[in-house]
Amino acid sequence: MITWVILGIAVAAGLIWYAVFTANKPEPAALQPVGDAQLVREDSHRVTSPAVEKAQLVEFLDFECESCRAAEPLVQELKQEYGDRITFVHRYFPLPGHANSGPAALAVEAAARQGKYEQMAAKLFESQPQWGEKQDSQATLFRTYAQELGLDLSQYDATIADEATKERILQDVADGKALGVTGTPTFFLNGQKLTLNSEEQFRQLLDEAAR
Repeated sequence: MITWVILGIAVAAGLIWYAVFTANKPEPAALQPVGDAQLVREDSHRVTSPAVEKAQLVEFLDFECESCRAAEPLVQELKQEYGDRITFVHRYFPLPGHANSGPAALAVEAAARQGKYEQMAAKLFESQPQWGEKQDSQATLFRTYAQELGLDLSQYDATIADEATKERILQDVADGKALGVTGTPTFFLNGQKLTLNSEEQFRQLLDEAAR
């Protein structure tokens, strides 16, 4: 019985990684930018700032995406290991099937305007089981997170209501679609879309790029 329990745990762990690295996995293809699409823009969120940049890793993500949340601990580890050589960049890509992914992106962008991008992003991933997959708006809950982070709520509300904030997020989505993003998380390393099969492969690719 103990053996079967251990085996079950191992299989469950394997399934989590399988979901992270194969859910919405695009077919291998050369990067084909469309029109004026850009992988990284001037206002893109760079979450590491290496003194000497060896490479760029761009992640298109959705804060309501369970695979993005599952991948987040690994991404944080990789930031610690390679952040002094690789610039990690986040791009918004709220999926239409997630009712609150758009409002979540708005909340994160509003926090970013007050210097709290990473704190709000972490809060939303941490609390995703509480609000994810719900059909009613979770904007009020997100506002309580903003208050907990010590944000100026008047400024937060104004940013949320500003049409330019939505346009900022839609620009990320448009770039992602033009670059072949169909699901999340999707990673680009030095301009090439990654087709990931394992954590070891991911680390190897970053290790080679960071040399």
